[in-house]
Amino acid sequence: MEVRVRYAPSPTGNQHIGGVRTALFNYLFARSTGGKFILRLEDTDRSRYAEEYVGNLYDTFKWLGFYWDEGPDIGGPSGPYIQSERFDSYREHAKRLIAAGGAYYCFCDEDRLAKMRAAQAEGKTEEQGYDRHCRNIPAAEAAARVASGEKAVIRLKIPLEGSTAFHDLLLGDIEWKNEDVSPDPVLLKSDGFPTYHLANVVDDHLMRITHVMRAQEWLPSAPMHMIMYAAFGWEPPLLCHLPMVLGQDGHKLSKRHGATSVNEFRKAGYLPEALINYVAHLGCSYEDGRDLFPLADLEKLFRVERINKAPAIFDYQKLEWYNGQYIRQKSDKELCDLVMPHLLESGLFAGADGPGVRTLLEAAMPLVRERLHFLADAPAMLGYLIQEPPTAPPGEFIPKKLDAARAAAMLDAAAALLPKCDLGDVPAAEILFRSEAERLGAKLGDLLLPLRVAVTGSRVSPPLFESMALLGLRRCLERIARARAVLG
Repeated sequence: MEVRVRYAPSPTGNQHIGGVRTALFNYLFARSTGGKFILRLEDTDRSRYAEEYVGNLYDTFKWLGFYWDEGPDIGGPSGPYIQSERFDSYREHAKRLIAAGGAYYCFCDEDRLAKMRAAQAEGKTEEQGYDRHCRNIPAAEAAARVASGEKAVIRLKIPLEGSTAFHDLLLGDIEWKNEDVSPDPVLLKSDGFPTYHLANVVDDHLMRITHVMRAQEWLPSAPMHMIMYAAFGWEPPLLCHLPMVLGQDGHKLSKRHGATSVNEFRKAGYLPEALINYVAHLGCSYEDGRDLFPLADLEKLFRVERINKAPAIFDYQKLEWYNGQYIRQKSDKELCDLVMPHLLESGLFAGADGPGVRTLLEAAMPLVRERLHFLADAPAMLGYLIQEPPTAPPGEFIPKKLDAARAAAMLDAAAALLPKCDLGDVPAAEILFRSEAERLGAKLGDLLLPLRVAVTGSRVSPPLFESMALLGLRRCLERIARARAVLG
């Protein structure tokens, strides 16, 4: 049997970490078994549907670097892969269920249903949900009423007694009392639109889905789907309900914990390799003693047996660590290519010489590689190389326990010493400055702090001597002169 799994998002929002985790586990399972990974767009919720979310879906997975074998954009033998293009099939199968005795027409209008719900709420009755008012209307009478033009929905007949049992690959054997299943849910609305449950089951069957891997929040719908499969006389796919992804506070991951959409992580400067590696470990293990896995290795090592039952805790600090590890693996050219969009967006290149700046930035990558946690940090770290930094206020130049006059003297000493330095020989330059600090009766840091602020505009910067080598003597002396004027 060929394994066939699917990711079936609803295009009602941008892709988020929970959805990406579901898609990634399905993809890895397909690759580890030699199966197929399918994308299906479940776009029946037209009130929240937007074409931009479809674009975001495609763009997200192209950026992440893993893709489906069949889908709306690439086709395949089981299309169409968009539910709104499959409505005729849903209507046909809903009527087939009626003929088999597994479903029925319901003529209750919204007014009656609203009164029913109000009465249940007021009376606090044990039975909540549809009261099965139309369940026992003779089939011939119901068909005649529909033929005459009376509006009706089609509801699934949930067995009134007994229980529904199924096996979950992760959670084991599960049994659900039928009295606890949502009573006779709607399968087909009066306007001909299917509900999620009908479309989901019909599509999984027709697309020959063998395994359904989805979040545990969908577990309550599983008994209803098993009942529907039985009513159709179909073999259901194997189920695997993945552990939830929670924030550090134990609640479902949401915006209050930080970024959750892939767009947010991407804009902040995370690398796709870091996201894939971290998300792949949310509730699953691979090889002991190893943290970083190329996607090809994850494809080989993934096993359902290695998925944890317990919820996964999303740790932003751990993800940041992954990001830093992958940043440090990049060559100067690769890293420069990655930070360039963030530098361009920051506006640093206004009036700057493009090719020359590119050469300068690539040479600066070794200075920031170990310091970058996110690609979006690059503009703040490298801006002083591209544009003249704003001159800092006087207080920034003054080392601890010194005054403005002493800081000015330090700048004068640095300005006099720099022309004697070979800035390309950092160890030799450091020796000269250390010797000068001793002559002045000062600490090396007291001599370098005013110089660092003058040259980079900040007390915290990439390595100072390497930065001055990139800027050149003339630009360094010009900045020292401006800083000296501020100190008076």
